[in-house]
Amino acid sequence: MTRPEVIPVEGYLQHTLFYCLQPLLLLIVISNWCLDPTRAETYLLTIVFVQLVLGFSEHYFAARPAWSTTAMEKTRNVALVIVLSTIALTVAELYNVWLASPLEAFRNSIGLDIWPHEWPLLVQLSIVFFFSELLWYWMHRAEHRWTLVWRLSGHGFHHSFKKLGALNFGLNHPVEYFFIVLPSVLVELTFGVGEAAAGAAILTVTQASIAHANIALNTRWIGLLFTTNKYHICHHSAVLEESNTNYGCSAIIWDRVFKTFLDKTTGEAGTGPTEPTMWGKFLMPFKEPEDTAIAPGSTH
Repeated sequence: MTRPEVIPVEGYLQHTLFYCLQPLLLLIVISNWCLDPTRAETYLLTIVFVQLVLGFSEHYFAARPAWSTTAMEKTRNVALVIVLSTIALTVAELYNVWLASPLEAFRNSIGLDIWPHEWPLLVQLSIVFFFSELLWYWMHRAEHRWTLVWRLSGHGFHHSFKKLGALNFGLNHPVEYFFIVLPSVLVELTFGVGEAAAGAAILTVTQASIAHANIALNTRWIGLLFTTNKYHICHHSAVLEESNTNYGCSAIIWDRVFKTFLDKTTGEAGTGPTEPTMWGKFLMPFKEPEDTAIAPGSTH
């Protein structure tokens, strides 16, 4: 497969999207959450809103036209994201049932009831977000470091797509949601965070959507703390040395701290030269494609 051409940013509207889209989306979704932090439907509405904005931008201003999906592919991905997001929410609820009481007892037994509930909500949100991302950074790095974790989590499923777009934020193997959801649940339940955890979840899903978007976006300044799509697409590279960088899907700061950051424009995404069938993707915990180049221990 040839390297997809990256279209240069030209024109007033494209320059506006380039510099403003990511910070503006973050500002809108967090401001909306702050208006009513207890509103139950905010998470779902945020996903729909962010995907509509990014999907519209990808359709008219794709950074890599070769990565634009057909109507059938788009419909398939939307259906998958709906099903997989339902699984993610179910996993989160299961963890809450299994872990809430034990972690509350643990917190009380060692006097760990130290969460600063009196601090401004935005400050609490930031603490939850970056701390959860720190745990995810190491879990994600483990997936790429050890074959057993890579296979158990089915992480190859997420990397197997050769066309990336905003919808890829939710295209993970169902089993991997037990890994993805765990860091934020541990932070929330161990410290008894409360409503700030919902705001952090909204920020995370927004950032994850942006990080996969097929749009040209600025990396300066905002890319010091938050992952940009240029950085995360580099992580999705079909080249092992590039894939083993930029583990932070939502926050890039931990890659900077732990020296796994790479600022490079990536040409080809995927696990190897070819993309597995959808059935092959779901079977990846049991059987890797023969041309896999980025799995731990790959020799391609």
